[in-house]
Amino acid sequence: MRKKELKGTAMLLLTAFIWGIAFVAQSDGMNYVGPFTFNCVRMVIGGLVLIPCIFILERMKGSRTEKKVERTNKKYMFIGGILCGIALGAAAALQQIGIQYTTVGKAGFITAMYIIIVPVLGIFFRRKAGVRVWISVIIAVAGLYLLCMSGSLKLGRGDLLVLLCALVFSVHILLIDYFSPKTDGVKMSCIQFLTAGLISAVPMLLFEKPAVSDITAAWLPILYAGVLSCGVAYTLQVIAQKDADPTVASLVLSLESVFSVLAGWVILGQVLSGREILGCVLMFAAIILAQLPSVSKRGA
Repeated sequence: MRKKELKGTAMLLLTAFIWGIAFVAQSDGMNYVGPFTFNCVRMVIGGLVLIPCIFILERMKGSRTEKKVERTNKKYMFIGGILCGIALGAAAALQQIGIQYTTVGKAGFITAMYIIIVPVLGIFFRRKAGVRVWISVIIAVAGLYLLCMSGSLKLGRGDLLVLLCALVFSVHILLIDYFSPKTDGVKMSCIQFLTAGLISAVPMLLFEKPAVSDITAAWLPILYAGVLSCGVAYTLQVIAQKDADPTVASLVLSLESVFSVLAGWVILGQVLSGREILGCVLMFAAIILAQLPSVSKRGA
């Protein structure tokens, strides 16, 4: 079991790295296309990339038992894929729109608030949160204030949208935690991308004027977001969460905030003020505190 946990952690860490850099791709993509167009194309690409992977994996399955189990799990595969796709489509839209009005580093750290939101939402699913989690919430709110507030008690437009995105991503993580152990992760991931792409297509056609020339001009950020961020990273998340606690998974995934700040600094030359850096430190401290093992677990 320990080997599975280490493997899952490594997969989640790779996911966080890919997502962190994806903030740069998402920010750059906004120079060419609208947020819904960007999300629609990248989600469809993510789903299409997985189709040949599914056929390859199918050919590798030779056991009748495996196929029988797979048939019984089709219900979970479709329901889970559609529900995850709806959550993913909504979260991606909020993030993509919000990132236009804030920096890559801020977006990465605010999105990482799901590390706090997941255990809090877990209460409604009979997953009790301890005192440390509530202390972490207070610290995280203080960090969020320093990071996002500028002279008044209100969130910036982009900061608020990305914070709402973190809430929806928390729901997404809990949905994956419920469905991924019950079905084929790669197939469910493919369904969620195509569902998210379909959801994004509606506002794309209603509010934006997608042009092939604009999409091809944004080919690099779209391909990165489609193939790596969607096709690879989100699928790794689904597979890794089969053997991971959702709160622990959200901790590892939250490292995307660190990678996003580093990517924004190295690639885009974006910098944070001293106050904003302190806010990031407090938020990350809250993330670590929320996941420290209890005394009883250390002694176990």
